[in-house]
Amino acid sequence: MNGRTARRIAKAAVLSAGALTGATIASVGLLASQAEHARRTIPLAEGPPPRADGVFGAKFAGKPLVMAVLGDSTAAGYGVLRTRETPGALLANGLSRRLRRPVRLHRFAVVGAITDGLKHQLVDALEARPDVAVILIGANDVTKRTPVAVASRQLADTVRALRGVGAEVVVGTCPDLSTIRSVKPPLRWLARKWSRDLATAQTIAVIEAGGRTVSLGDLLGPRFFAEPTRMFAWDHFHPSADGYALAAAAMLPTVVSALGAPGGTPASALRLDQGVHSLSDAAQVAVKHAGTEVSAERVAGHDRGPLGRWVRLRRLAVVPRQQAHDGETPVVPLGGVLSETGKSSRLSEDGLSHED
Repeated sequence: MNGRTARRIAKAAVLSAGALTGATIASVGLLASQAEHARRTIPLAEGPPPRADGVFGAKFAGKPLVMAVLGDSTAAGYGVLRTRETPGALLANGLSRRLRRPVRLHRFAVVGAITDGLKHQLVDALEARPDVAVILIGANDVTKRTPVAVASRQLADTVRALRGVGAEVVVGTCPDLSTIRSVKPPLRWLARKWSRDLATAQTIAVIEAGGRTVSLGDLLGPRFFAEPTRMFAWDHFHPSADGYALAAAAMLPTVVSALGAPGGTPASALRLDQGVHSLSDAAQVAVKHAGTEVSAERVAGHDRGPLGRWVRLRRLAVVPRQQAHDGETPVVPLGGVLSETGKSSRLSEDGLSHED
């Protein structure tokens, strides 16, 4: 994403407004005004994020697992200054510690990418022969108003190609752009609807293509509004190191599970089983609850039922504040996953950490 985001949202709103009645014209003027204000307050991207390619957990024995990260600026880690604070590094480090194996990370994500751009990243990703691929994409498709059907189909094609070379695939679905502070109502309401529509379609497309999803939605929203100086990067738009750590913590258990790690581990315990649902119903539920994992399931030996494909929902557990360790404050909505202690944020036992 970049500083033109809000302007694109408003322009799309104008184009989809239909007949311009007096009320509609007034609404368009308000949207344009809001977009212009947001444009002035969100700076353009100023250079690439730090590279995180390399081997994590080299001290562990065995052949390194290969992880590929594809997507947009969120996947690339735009907004942080240190390699270890990028989502790819956080996930690779966490996965290495959880599985006690080295992990070789390849980041192919590009700042400003839309889903159509994944086909270019895919060429290099397939050459790397990844064991697992993590994809974060969708925000730029919302701002540029890529048709939902087109973006979801392009994402499904990417997932199928990766599955075709044996890679497990975990997709963090489109974030909720209404959480951006400079986007005000009614522009915010449109951004929320468009983000959710795309995230729902992404979930269905990814599962049908053989991948897994984790809904990001407004995962960072409550914290962003409560602590904007801590959760936002310098541009007040992209996540900070703490923001990326929160998102990585939400996705790590699914990445571990996709690779077939033994059950009963701390990470798997962070997912509350919500039972088996039809895919269409599960997609609607997941988009409303950030941190929800959707994965394919079989019932009585069948992968489909009367309402379509079966899937299992797992929602990230939230530990009540009173159950937190002494001296620690749970991070909402991921209390018990990330905790604050002094000036550091860390995911205990799962290896996700960074020091301020």
